[in-house]
Amino acid sequence: MGEEFNETYITLGGFEGMENYRYLYFTLLLTLCILSICSNAIIVYIIWAHQNLHESMYIFIAALSVNSLLVSINIYPKLLIDFLSEKQTVSYSVCLLQYFLYYCLGIVDLLLLAAMAFDRYVSICKPLVYPNIMTNRTVVVVLVFAWFMPASQLSVSTVLSAKQKVCHFVIKGFFCTNSIFKLHCVNSKVISVFGLVSCMFILGICPVFFVLFTYARILFIVYKSSNDVRQKAAETCLPHLLVLLCFTALGTYDVVFARFDDNFPKIVHLIMTLQVVLYNPLFNPIIYGFKMKEIFKHLKKLFGCT
Repeated sequence: MGEEFNETYITLGGFEGMENYRYLYFTLLLTLCILSICSNAIIVYIIWAHQNLHESMYIFIAALSVNSLLVSINIYPKLLIDFLSEKQTVSYSVCLLQYFLYYCLGIVDLLLLAAMAFDRYVSICKPLVYPNIMTNRTVVVVLVFAWFMPASQLSVSTVLSAKQKVCHFVIKGFFCTNSIFKLHCVNSKVISVFGLVSCMFILGICPVFFVLFTYARILFIVYKSSNDVRQKAAETCLPHLLVLLCFTALGTYDVVFARFDDNFPKIVHLIMTLQVVLYNPLFNPIIYGFKMKEIFKHLKKLFGCT
């Protein structure tokens, strides 16, 4: 029975020693789950319900909120169950699925931020051709690309990992990330090279540099422009930059964690897990809800604050 268990299930080691506080963590996590689902759903509803928000920038924000809802569905239910369970285990196949969705949705976030950066660049720096470039067809193509490409790339590494023999059965974390590769009996060079070139460089580093380059161009151009143009640029670009900054910090941690997780104390795992469950599901709607004037105006109307 133990052998069969070891062949099928993985233990999530991040929960070790937290039994005395399980109900506190469960209550906190449940509150965050409800807040994240409600806040993102409200953002999507506001953009869908108001015709004046049917523009490319707001459609991309709605797409980010939908993506955040999917992140919540991927992370929160299993975490909530594990905090109330005597044993925190997960089957290897479910672990692979969670790994796939976690990184797929993370890269979708990054590609959407890149699309929003390009949208802001065209809107601020080339306003005369903006309607011709950012058409409805362009937005649809970008959205399809942002969700299809990460899924197609990550499916390769996921399938390859599913064929690997597992010799280790404990993950030092609260859910399945790229630390699953340390479970394999032999490190696969094919998976490592493919992940480094395809997922990390093409879908990770390149979009980050594209976003930074785009906003650098925007700042360079608006620096020579009028105060009105500078104010418009600040209002629309600052939220995107804040989200990108947090995303980059989380991505950096994830890479470092995969390499040195054995050297991290448990409190670091807990803090970073809280950041993961806070950043995407909650940080995005808060930033865009309060920093984007049009969305904030409709939020106040919705809650009767006008």
